[in-house]
Amino acid sequence: MMKESQLTNLQQRHIMDTIKRGDPLPLQCNPTSSPRRCSVKQPTSSHLPPILTARSGLRPASLCQANGAYNREQFKPRATRDLDKEKRRLQNIFATGKDQEERKKKEAPVQQQDPGPEVDRFEELVKEIQDRKEFLTAMEALGQGKQYRGLILAEISQVEAAARKWGKGGYPRRGGPRMAGP
Repeated sequence: MMKESQLTNLQQRHIMDTIKRGDPLPLQCNPTSSPRRCSVKQPTSSHLPPILTARSGLRPASLCQANGAYNREQFKPRATRDLDKEKRRLQNIFATGKDQEERKKKEAPVQQQDPGPEVDRFEELVKEIQDRKEFLTAMEALGQGKQYRGLILAEISQVEAAARKWGKGGYPRRGGPRMAGP
């Protein structure tokens, strides 16, 4: 009889479960899906936030004045410009097309601080070469000389070439050539 009624498998299963439980047969079956339990979600008062009292959009003037809405900011004067100096500057700009004060500022030499005692650059280069050689001998003693030999010898030759160039009349730059540290 169930096969003849053209019920879906889901509907047939629902009817069989109802019979096994001994419940009365449902008058209508949901044709497209399984029966859903109707659980109406009713909001409970414990989960809802408290409702704030609504006020009209207008506030009384006394409340606005108490909040400081009508208070003005105090005037804070800025440093005043020298008007005569400004007039002269504008006259110079109109007359020559250039600002003379800008040129004066650019022409003013900047005083450098005393760098201290001058270090002889040649002695510094000799010391760097000696440090590299000492580092290479220390690495050879540890068995790592093969790894550093090419790098250190290349750096030493660069420093020697720069020293020869400066010895012929070239002027050494401050700081000299950059080398990798030991």
